[in-house]
Amino acid sequence: MTNRIYNFSAGPAVLPVAVLEEAQRDLVALPGVGMSVLEISHRSKPFDEIIQGCEADIRKLAGIPDNYHVLFLQGGASMQFSMVPMNLLPAGGKADYISTGSWSKKAIKEAQKVGKVNVAASTESENFTRVPTQDEIKLDPEAAYVHFTTNETIHGVEWKYDPRTGDVPLVADASSDIFGRPINVENYALVYAGAQKNLAPAGVTLVFIRDDMLARSPEGMHTMLDYNTHAKNNSLYNTPPVFTIYIMRLVMKWLLEQGGLAAAEQRNQEKAALIYGVIDASDFYRGHAHKDCRSLMNITFRLPSEELEKQFVSEATRAGLDGLKGHRSVGGIRASIYNAFPKDGAEALAAFMKEFERSHG
Repeated sequence: MTNRIYNFSAGPAVLPVAVLEEAQRDLVALPGVGMSVLEISHRSKPFDEIIQGCEADIRKLAGIPDNYHVLFLQGGASMQFSMVPMNLLPAGGKADYISTGSWSKKAIKEAQKVGKVNVAASTESENFTRVPTQDEIKLDPEAAYVHFTTNETIHGVEWKYDPRTGDVPLVADASSDIFGRPINVENYALVYAGAQKNLAPAGVTLVFIRDDMLARSPEGMHTMLDYNTHAKNNSLYNTPPVFTIYIMRLVMKWLLEQGGLAAAEQRNQEKAALIYGVIDASDFYRGHAHKDCRSLMNITFRLPSEELEKQFVSEATRAGLDGLKGHRSVGGIRASIYNAFPKDGAEALAAFMKEFERSHG
């Protein structure tokens, strides 16, 4: 097969075609280098230009102030579930966590291995169909930090506001919607995101950390788990995922060429509206998330029966619409339409949904 199908996978996810074509063209030998990016040293001048250029574009896209470090780490968001409390939660201290889905629950589980965790709010009793309101969040003013997950890929719920935490530092897992819309980095003490949805292939984790947070890391911290190690060495203490950072560099350039984060949000809203429009106009499809909390990145919905859902996924796959099966823990259908997902793919799914309802409703 040489023709590209529509990839609705939740991650690793679709990449811009222009990025794939540039990487393909220059894979054997980077221009002026004579070697593949897969072969160059992470301490070479060519890679130094790649990682510094990537950071510069990230800072430009997100308006990141000088008092924040941009780190390129490994281990995915799952590693950050441990690194955050290990660095920011002091001995005898406590942290507030907001539970809105499977990924925030995983973050809570790891933080509990380090210290005391207060679940400041949870919508689990409602099957994670929404995020809590500000009034529902019971914060501890003495907490070391407050942690939340900006977008839950499995349940398809997304925060439309940043929780107000007063003087307590706010930490965000933004893995699945980072750079899908503008972000005010100054609202946060630390932001982390696995790359494999909106930024690059799997293999690198992006972290924005404010300078004052670095001082919180305890003495004797394991070297690779200490944010200071990576901040002091410009993410080059050990060999970073060179190829993934190279692709991220191309994706950042593509995002800037496409008009930046405000333009990305507009495109994402238009794509999501096509699919949510079919759901809202139908009694056949049932959206999972409340309308004021539903994700622009991960659209989750159910059909009248599991048998119909299996048939929907099977027929959609044959029609070139791949990756629509919901997460194994919740079932149903999930259409992930990250930044690089084309609008014509959303149009194709909307048309398929209408025809499937006509045939099976």
